[in-house]
Amino acid sequence: MCPEVSWVPASRERAPTAAVVGLDACPTAAVDADRVAATRDRLLDAGEAARLADLFRLLGDPGRTRILFALLEAGELCVCDLAATVGAAETSVSHALRLLRTAGIVRNRRDGRNVFYSLDDAHVRLLLDLSREHLRHGDGAAR
Repeated sequence: MCPEVSWVPASRERAPTAAVVGLDACPTAAVDADRVAATRDRLLDAGEAARLADLFRLLGDPGRTRILFALLEAGELCVCDLAATVGAAETSVSHALRLLRTAGIVRNRRDGRNVFYSLDDAHVRLLLDLSREHLRHGDGAAR
């Protein structure tokens, strides 16, 4: 069944635009109280939701994401090797690594004057692998 569409002209000079009404609305006003209560009991709290949103904001930067995938592939790299790999300035990579380390996404290891970075743990690897697989699944490109 087609949604109800009403035409509302924005101005006399513009073409009319379509306003779709009620696509995401519930067709009935009944609430399943048991289901709502059971879901609320398992729902993450506001603090955890904020921390998770912060994590996704960190991962939402393409430069940081490329750095993480470089570490996923290489295992461990220093800043200069990472910068050469992702094609970015060492200062940008260093800043990104500082943010990622503070968030517990990467860790560092000092070897003399060199500092090497790697993904913090298997959870980060899993998150990156699953995210990439999901992206490929959505593209319909199973590689």
